[in-house]
Amino acid sequence: MDAGEVLHRIGDAGRKAISRHHRNGWQHYRAARMQTVFAGLAERLAQASPAQRGAIAHGAEEALSGRFSALGRSWPVRTPDALFPASLWRLDPVSGTLWPGSDTYTYDIDYRHDRTRGDIKYVWEIGRLQQLPVLAAHAVITGDGRAIGAIETAVESWHAANPPFRGVAWASGIEVALRSISLILTHDILQSQLSEPCRRQIREICAASAYWLPRFPSRFSSANNHLVAELAGEYLLGLALGQPTEVAQRQLAEEAVKQILPDGSAAEQSPTYGAFTAEFILLCMAAAREGGQSFGAAVEQRLASFADFIGWLPEGAGFGDDDEGRVVTLGEEACYATSVAQAINGFLGGVDGEGDFRSIVTGGKAGALKRPGGLKVFIDGSLSLWRGPMAGRQIELTFDHGPLGYLSIAAHGHADALSLTLRSDGEPVLVDPGTFLYGSGGVWRNWFRSTCAHNTLNIGGADQSIMSGAFNWSHKAKTALIECKDGPSWSITAEHDGYLRRFGAVHRRRIRRAGETIIVTDWLNGGPRDAELVFQVAPGLRVATSGRMAQVAKDEHVLLEMTFPSDTLTILSGGETPGEGGWVATRFGIKLPAARIAWRGKVGPDGVETILKPVSGL
Repeated sequence: MDAGEVLHRIGDAGRKAISRHHRNGWQHYRAARMQTVFAGLAERLAQASPAQRGAIAHGAEEALSGRFSALGRSWPVRTPDALFPASLWRLDPVSGTLWPGSDTYTYDIDYRHDRTRGDIKYVWEIGRLQQLPVLAAHAVITGDGRAIGAIETAVESWHAANPPFRGVAWASGIEVALRSISLILTHDILQSQLSEPCRRQIREICAASAYWLPRFPSRFSSANNHLVAELAGEYLLGLALGQPTEVAQRQLAEEAVKQILPDGSAAEQSPTYGAFTAEFILLCMAAAREGGQSFGAAVEQRLASFADFIGWLPEGAGFGDDDEGRVVTLGEEACYATSVAQAINGFLGGVDGEGDFRSIVTGGKAGALKRPGGLKVFIDGSLSLWRGPMAGRQIELTFDHGPLGYLSIAAHGHADALSLTLRSDGEPVLVDPGTFLYGSGGVWRNWFRSTCAHNTLNIGGADQSIMSGAFNWSHKAKTALIECKDGPSWSITAEHDGYLRRFGAVHRRRIRRAGETIIVTDWLNGGPRDAELVFQVAPGLRVATSGRMAQVAKDEHVLLEMTFPSDTLTILSGGETPGEGGWVATRFGIKLPAARIAWRGKVGPDGVETILKPVSGL
């Protein structure tokens, strides 16, 4: 940390100490009224299509039946007459234990290192109150009084169980912001249909949140998606409570052009965190438009570029961290980044299409994504993609030659430089391993971030970049794009220096098309060294080997043939400890055993070749 960050953290610690006894209690947060932020939302909901109404009704019925699922887990089902007990807001659904509640100052809770209660993200997830806008939408569309009753019960329960600034609910600004957004949307949709006691409690929660958010901003090395969330919360709370919004709006616009790069890729090196950031910004732009204001052409252009970036990515593809964070949601959803990109296109004037709940909130329109073909290099984000026909199949390839992550700690980056993924006719074949868990992940958190888990080269099982905590790195590999050639025989060459200091070698990789094959060439300039080439196969696929060749198949149909430099191949799957075999986290909190192909041998300046040959489905 530099001197400025040290001083910031000292000041932050001082404010936390002072706040232990300052302005506690709801009596300090008496807001007279809340202004409408999304004035046209109730009307747009009334005009929802049958499909949209059905999706909203399903989400609402889940909530009314006491069911909640997120992050790969289902909470214990609650009965309709006890939907929101006070213990719900601090229950870990995995361990069944409770986090500290209203008798504990929020910053006395060691949620970063306490492993006895599980992963704090589960408790925070339900505390975002994202079921409430869905219930409100259902109430407006159908007149279902059960939904309004459930909202009032949830607000009363949360308000009583989480007084200012007690318990885990207040410990993270991003959670304060997301909860505030849920309450603003709920209030805007229902307005006077809510009882005065409920509206008063919403006002008090929002007023306390508006006070708390700017006191502990994410700055310096932590100024990533958390800062965007906090600023979005401040801006929308300012509109709702009639407070000044100019500073939050200006800072949010500044962050938009920092965290979404000029080519539309995400500075955090994670498409889903990019979508999370873009959704916060889009929601604020929608609120500004309803008030006759604008965030300006530069921000609109970054969002448009992000939507284009998502159009190039294979559907559902990801790399880096993904904690399944959403701003507006009906619940679990498979194609989050695509939904955000479609909402962006609709907001910016795309063809009016059948959007989802997110699109209704941000303006009512959804614009279809373009899925271009050919080679595309995102220079700012350092990611290359190719989509096109090969051997009778539609192939989608990604090649990651980007930096580790954003800012000095690169919190959500993985040590995956020069890794590739491949899909065949939309079927994932060679995949990124995913995320699995954060705070409670332990050694598994490290494995899913490691070089060995990704489709790239490692030396002696060492990581390209060196971890120093669950969200930090002490040494970061530097990457460089060396050459890019377009055309029928396209090629992309890049390198990283992550092994230079420890092994005296620079890893260079070239991916090129040669007829109906893709040839991957790896060099270790400064070698030769004993190295391992890894290719992680998607769950549900099987691998058979014969000499130098490995065949990847689904059922009885071969999808891909891979020819290695020699027959020193190992195929592993699962295992009790990280590194024993292959694992893929298909979503947060869930990991599945999957075949991991590893070739071991000498790699040096002369290079070694791996040939990938898609097999025709005809």
